[in-house]
Amino acid sequence: MSATFRHCRHRELEALLFSAISSASSISQLNQAHTLLYRLGLHQSSYLVAKLLRRLVDLRSLSNSYAFAVFSQVPAPNSFLWTALIRTSAAAAFGPPCRHPLVLYSLMRRALPPPPPLSFTFSALLKFCSTSRSIAMGSQLHAQTIFIGGFNEDLFVQNTLIDLYVQCGQLDLARKVFDEMLVRDIISWTSLIVAYTRHGDMGSAEELFGESPVKDMVAWTAMVTGYSQNARPNEALAAFERMRMAGVTIDEVSVVGAISACAQLGAVKRAEGVRQIAEEYGFGKNVVVGSALVDMYAKCGLIDEARRVFYAMDDRNVYTYSTMITGLASHGKALDAIKVFDEMTMRTEVKPNRVTFIGVLTACSHAGMVEAGRQYFTSMSEVYGITPDADHYACMVDLLGRAGNAEEALELARTMPVEPNGGVWGALLGACRIHGKPHIAKIAAEKLFELEPDAIGNYVLLSNVYASAGMWNEVSNVRKLMRGRGLRKNPASSWMEAKDGVVHEFFAGDGSHPMSREIKAALEELIDRLKCRGYTPILSSIVYDVSESEKRRLLNGHSEKLALAFGLLTVDTGGTIRIVKNIRICEDCHLVMCLASSSENREIVVRDNMRFHHFKDGVCSCGGFW
Repeated sequence: MSATFRHCRHRELEALLFSAISSASSISQLNQAHTLLYRLGLHQSSYLVAKLLRRLVDLRSLSNSYAFAVFSQVPAPNSFLWTALIRTSAAAAFGPPCRHPLVLYSLMRRALPPPPPLSFTFSALLKFCSTSRSIAMGSQLHAQTIFIGGFNEDLFVQNTLIDLYVQCGQLDLARKVFDEMLVRDIISWTSLIVAYTRHGDMGSAEELFGESPVKDMVAWTAMVTGYSQNARPNEALAAFERMRMAGVTIDEVSVVGAISACAQLGAVKRAEGVRQIAEEYGFGKNVVVGSALVDMYAKCGLIDEARRVFYAMDDRNVYTYSTMITGLASHGKALDAIKVFDEMTMRTEVKPNRVTFIGVLTACSHAGMVEAGRQYFTSMSEVYGITPDADHYACMVDLLGRAGNAEEALELARTMPVEPNGGVWGALLGACRIHGKPHIAKIAAEKLFELEPDAIGNYVLLSNVYASAGMWNEVSNVRKLMRGRGLRKNPASSWMEAKDGVVHEFFAGDGSHPMSREIKAALEELIDRLKCRGYTPILSSIVYDVSESEKRRLLNGHSEKLALAFGLLTVDTGGTIRIVKNIRICEDCHLVMCLASSSENREIVVRDNMRFHHFKDGVCSCGGFW
């Protein structure tokens, strides 16, 4: 009877101590429970000591030596206690060599008798390898799960293996684990879908997503953001719409992905639709979504709407300010960009970062504000403690080069304290294209060919510099170099959004659009009207050694002119025509847009790969400086 009573008493004490350990909300309380454990002689209980170690991890008291000392009091620790010690050691990162999680696992396997590893044993060890990016240790543990057996149907272990290989960048091995799994859950599918989208492998992501029996919010969001981040905005918006139609909860990440897609397309109608959805789901005041909306409206050419969103926000962070500054810079509103920078630094606690200064320096560059740019560049380190990196030097090279100081820009590139990257030499090469400096262009291009041997744009830009200077032998040599490396020029294209929200794309010289005949006729009529206003084609915009008549024909086939004619046919009278182009607008098209804005009484907004051009009443917002 007394033995039974003592047994019941022991069970009650264990339950009491287990509750005390579980409810400890501080290290002090946990130490009191540990003291009581000793006083009652229960410090050798694997059950209670394992709970104590797990609570140490929960309270983030990650003393490796303390955990090992507690563990060593138990004469025959079971699998649960070994696993608790391994988890504690893994959470404490790297302690002394004898306390390393994998060393502890080895000691566990050599114990007599050896307690069998649990699912949680391997998941703790694999998570440690994942965090430390140790593919070698993780692979050995993977082999252990196979050698010991019984874990091929354990979802927890198999999903942790997928995560390990994903975190170590071994997607082929992650996929192999996935393909060999006997049972999969939504985590198995989603983790691999997310991994593929983050690595830009949208083909594999699409395949898995289509096969997945259940698609949760994480998987849908991964597809939306994956398409958006991999420059496939139409697919991103289509996925976002399907996500909504499927009744899946929309989160701020998916909304931001859709907003980013609208920004890439410059699609105003779609942008408004996404904004309404964001507000429906209560993200109107969210600083991340608000910042993305500022970026979207700026990239859609609606800089005033971007400003309204910006100033209506209750909270703004450094990303919000940097986005507004960069947006204003891209629209040629340098003084407004600097005003926002001054508001940020003088009236708020928000500190500028490296991206903020890229925006400020870009604003100075697009407006030719050389001295102001120098002052802001100097203030980075002297006032704000930010060491300029290669991207900031690229902005300074661009600033000097655009202003016609190509020689000074070259000297800065040669003497800057950090290694020049492709952005530095690309900025110099671009300046040479504007101001006709073929000898400096050759220097910049040679550096670019070393850094970016397969970047087709660098070869095209050098060829154009030579062509503008009439150096046709050099043009031929550059084109031979391109052919020798198997490089082909990406086609110039422009696109615009129709009234129904459909985005129409036009390629240079392309006649495949359903309205091609009407577009060609409308463009010819426009050119005739502009000639009456004094328009003379700028034939130097064609960088081929062909006849003048052929140059005129090629000029009339430029993609932005085709988009303009389509806009004149489809956009309501007096409505703004918005065009996006994938390369720099040429001088001739720039002139046509200026004259057309006056003759057709239209505002025309063109976004090229450098900036926005707002054409109105025969004048462009860039002031001819682009």
